[in-house]
Amino acid sequence: MRPNFFQPYKCKNILVEGVTFKDSPMWFLHPVLCENVTLRNVTVEGLGPNNDGFDPECSKNILIKNCYFDTGDDCIAIKSGRNNDGRRINIPSENIVIQDCIMKEGHGGVVLGSEISGGVRNVFAENCKMDSPHLDRAIRIKTNSIRGGVIENLYVRNIEVGEVKEAVLTINFLYEEGDGGDFTPIVRNVVLENVKSKKSKYGLLIRAYDRSPVTGLKMVNCQFSNVKDGNIIEHVKSPVIESVQINGKELILK
Repeated sequence: MRPNFFQPYKCKNILVEGVTFKDSPMWFLHPVLCENVTLRNVTVEGLGPNNDGFDPECSKNILIKNCYFDTGDDCIAIKSGRNNDGRRINIPSENIVIQDCIMKEGHGGVVLGSEISGGVRNVFAENCKMDSPHLDRAIRIKTNSIRGGVIENLYVRNIEVGEVKEAVLTINFLYEEGDGGDFTPIVRNVVLENVKSKKSKYGLLIRAYDRSPVTGLKMVNCQFSNVKDGNIIEHVKSPVIESVQINGKELILK
């Protein structure tokens, strides 16, 4: 098994500051069941398989500030256990602040999932820059009915996206195994404010379930330019859209 690079377990009051991590065998930084974690002025570089940058799991009260990620997988991926193991522990990741970070290559910039069976709540991301033709998505939620999980209260503002390969916002309930389990995920209260992108295939790529639509989606003052194929939106209930343009045209969702 390829090990993680730095993995504190059941720790409190962790500061990682002013260091560079390069070429981890797998995930770079993976605090598990931790509390009060600060990652500040840290550089993470490595384009290998599963090279997630920072993956807090079942952890709370976390600050990620002024960090640089250039990774082979998700830059930041917030997790809470996988399948039955995650449900057995049943501890969400919560109260996470991401500020002033730069994301280059990777599968996603700020990501929730896919090991998310214990849930995630209260994630705030602001003043970040994401830009690479090899960055697949800017903001990403990934789960399915095997993973399950309640994902709630994701607030994203003041994000500059140069180019992403797939979509600015992806919410995917069909990740990998699809709808093959008994644990229907819930996603609610996702807010994007002042998010601007210059190039992507899709603006929004949302695939939820008819029995569990995304609720509480709100977008304010967002502009997505050079969107090649518009949006894919399946099962979103009562979104709030204010001053959002896709290729210069107002976005209207019902």
